[in-house]
Amino acid sequence: MNFLSHFYFERDNHDPNMVIGVVLPDFVKNAQKDSNLYPLKEKHLFESVANESSILKGWGRHIAVDAVFHSSEFFKSNTNTLKQIILPVLQNSPVKPFFLAHIGLELVLDHLLTIHRTVNINTFYEQLSEADTQALDSFLKKSGVADTTIFFKFLNSFISGRYLFSYQKIENISYALNRICMRLWDSPFTELQLALLTEKLSIFKTTLEENYMSIFNDIELHLNSGSN
Repeated sequence: MNFLSHFYFERDNHDPNMVIGVVLPDFVKNAQKDSNLYPLKEKHLFESVANESSILKGWGRHIAVDAVFHSSEFFKSNTNTLKQIILPVLQNSPVKPFFLAHIGLELVLDHLLTIHRTVNINTFYEQLSEADTQALDSFLKKSGVADTTIFFKFLNSFISGRYLFSYQKIENISYALNRICMRLWDSPFTELQLALLTEKLSIFKTTLEENYMSIFNDIELHLNSGSN
């Protein structure tokens, strides 16, 4: 799941350190794509500092949510549906259909949360801004990030840019997908393909909109049951 979908499960959480922990795995990957951190294997390193413990708890929630999401029938069926819809876009494109469908589903879910005001984007950014940067720096270093400069440059840009507000427009979801694909492929889409992608995402959004909350309800039940 993407940023706002993860935040959905913390929408009433008043601990900014846990909130930033929930999106931290994705933030780390965005800042330095070759980073592979496994703080849950070294829990004892964080237990003595309350804010670091909160960050770790958030990290654990992220892992739990993604595990349920990616193993769900919702994910499998809707990824397949979107893959079939977008196949015409991918003629002469290096982008892999399943990859685009996977990321596309996650971004469309964020889009739906945004247009239906199911999450408050301002609150999300406020929580990120209020997180303990000293604890975050220590958490990352204990997790294996020797130099946190690049990460904090990304984080500060993410907070100041507030680009998640752009998710209110479906054409910006296409733009975001293009930017993600550009990390892996040179010139993934032409302008014509991007326009067609927006059309296909609009079709998919309409089919998804009726029951998109079902996956959030299922995951929330799982989290509340303590089975994670």
